[in-house]
Amino acid sequence: MARTRIKICGITTQEALTGAANAGADAVGFVFAESSPRYIHPREAWKLACDLPPMVSSVGLYVNASLDEFAEIEQQCPTMMTQLHGNEPDGVVIELGPELIKAVKFDPETIADRLAHYDAIEEVSVILVDGSEGGEGVAFDWAKLADASRDIKTPIMLAGGLDASNVGDAIAAVRPYAVDVSSGVESEQGVKDLDKIRAFCKAVQEADSKTG
Repeated sequence: MARTRIKICGITTQEALTGAANAGADAVGFVFAESSPRYIHPREAWKLACDLPPMVSSVGLYVNASLDEFAEIEQQCPTMMTQLHGNEPDGVVIELGPELIKAVKFDPETIADRLAHYDAIEEVSVILVDGSEGGEGVAFDWAKLADASRDIKTPIMLAGGLDASNVGDAIAAVRPYAVDVSSGVESEQGVKDLDKIRAFCKAVQEADSKTG
């Protein structure tokens, strides 16, 4: 089994950025949705992105942004990947790809169709499956996702209710390409905890050593 990639989302401070990179994160996410408690202004995010070490990717997260809104933010903070976490129409998804992460909310009744839909759009590089609309820490039935994603070729990123105590079980159940965490490594909403970030990354690494 390949190593599970790690994304720490909702980064808003230099301390959190450095802590995530040092702990072994492969990517950090900047939330550009103003309604989120983890929102960061694009200019502030750019200052942080410039301090990322080599081989650690930056991800800009958008929720139902128009192409014009995206272009304005991207001009202020160009990121290596784009994450769409809303109900964006396929035209927007295609326009903003490749290097695109498309998030879908897990629903046992529709998840197979949703995965197949985005698997067929070549501009989607990764499909992120979350238990909520994003950032709410809601877990779901990993076994049902494993069944639904068995024939999906696009890499799967797992999110929703993950923390150091359960991410190993999630990896064993789903065998995702990557895991994404935000609330699971916070001391309070929007405030990253460096000890929890380190523990999460260590748990992922240990899970890989058991399943490899």
